[in-house]
Formats: sequence, structure tokens, C-alpha cells
Amino acid sequence: MQNQTVIVTGANSGMGLATTVALSSQGANVIMLCRSRQRGEQALIEARKQSGSERIELMLCDLGSLASIRSFAAEFHAKHKVLDVLVNNAGVVTVKRQTTADGFEAMMGVNHLGHFLLTNLLLDAIVRSPQGRIVNVSSGAHKIGRIDLTNPHLTRGYRVWSGYAQSKLANILFTRELAKRLAGTSATANSLHPGAVGTNLGVDRDTGFGKAVFAMLRPFFLTPAQGAETAVYLATSPDVRTVSGEYYYRRKIAPVSTRAQDEGLARQFWTWSERQVGLIPAND
Repeated sequence: MQNQTVIVTGANSGMGLATTVALSSQGANVIMLCRSRQRGEQALIEARKQSGSERIELMLCDLGSLASIRSFAAEFHAKHKVLDVLVNNAGVVTVKRQTTADGFEAMMGVNHLGHFLLTNLLLDAIVRSPQGRIVNVSSGAHKIGRIDLTNPHLTRGYRVWSGYAQSKLANILFTRELAKRLAGTSATANSLHPGAVGTNLGVDRDTGFGKAVFAMLRPFFLTPAQGAETAVYLATSPDVRTVSGEYYYRRKIAPVSTRAQDEGLARQFWTWSERQVGLIPAND
């Protein structure tokens, strides 16, 4: 990883911070992509301390805002010609239905559509790398996920786990279709299930809702560093240099749900996603 340029989204805590530390420890130049400057600056200090590396920088981007994503991408391209690894790690769980700045249901908006636009805007820089890698953090929850394009933003019948599972299925469909579109290049795209990791995902930052349950269950969870192991493996290992479109758990290819294997759905969902984020006109 010596001198490779890496972006880790959601890098201010949990697996994102652990991934940053692991990759910078191996010599990578890591960009911590965070929404909050305050939390990001605190995490930057901690990442440099844990890794012993000064080759870590903070850049700001709100994955719940298409304008913010476009602004970051332009800033990145002004500084860098090549991106070697993109780890799409950031994720949200919302107990009550919330929407992004663009009116998307928050879990679909951040967990999928934000990363979808970010990846597409950075794709030229990734393809310029000798072996660019895109690593999408999904979840075993995808197995109960359904994509309903008549109600993708859950304006009817919102339930937190169905929304989360939908967004994690979206991660895999995106990965598989992206891998097909990258065929003929040296770039790859893979997804993963990190396991049950003890992070603050699902804890409301404003109200503290969920903290008590999280504290009670913490002993049964993997640490963030353990949860990050497969993402780090996919970002660094020569073993997966030519592997693309797969889903990993514990550093091994794992089975996905029948819906996640639906190539027609993946193509349809890609086109829907392009329209949502403005990569193609809504009426095309």
C-alpha cells in the first residue's frame, strides 16, 4: 500500500476509523471522508496516533447531499489524478423515517445513493490506478432485503429493518453491476459482510436512543478492528487482485440471496439510481 491513495467514507468512528488506521499503517495515503468537521478532526488525531502515520488527511463530504458529494469530487480531482482504493464504509440506521437533503429516505439515500454517486464521480481516477479497488460494506441483512421500485423511499409502510436490509441489498446489486461495467479495465469492485460489529450505528446522536441496548450487547460484538479485517483484506491483498463482483465474509467469498443474484434487477436498479442522483435525466 506504500504511497497508494485511499478514501474511506464514514472514517470518524467504528470500522471506518479502524480501516483508516490499518491502511495508513501499511503505508497508504488515506483520506478520511467525514460529514462533521469536529468529529473528523478528533478522529484524525486518533488515527495518526494509532497508526503512527502522518499521511492521513481529513476531507468533508455529506453523503446525504448530492451537492456536497459533487463538491467533494471536484475538490478531489483538483488535487489527485489517481485513486487506488475507495472503501464505501459509511452507513446509517434510522429508527424513524428520515430524509436526506434531496428528499431520499435516509438509509437508501446515504447507504446506497450517496455512495453510488460518489463512486461514479471518482471512477475515472480509480480506473487510472494500476489496480483500482472499490470495496462496498454491505451486510448479511441483505438476505431479507427487497427492492420495491414502486416504493423505494418507503413513503408507505416504513420499518427500520426492512429499510436497512433494502439498502444493504442495494450495495450488492450496485457492486455486481459495477463489476460488469468495469470489465476490460484493471479496476475491481467487491462487497462484504463485516459481521456483527460493536459500533454506534443505530444510536441516535441527538437523543442517545439505543445507547443502553448497545452497551448491554457490546460484549457479544466484534471490535471495529475485527469488523474491518475483510474490508482491509479486499483493499490490500494480492489474492483478490483480479476478483470482481463478489461478496465476502471473513475474507472468503460467501453466498448471497437470490435477489442479490438477479442480473435484470441489478441493471434496472442501476438505471433508477442514475436518474435519482442526476447522472441521466429523470425522463430518459
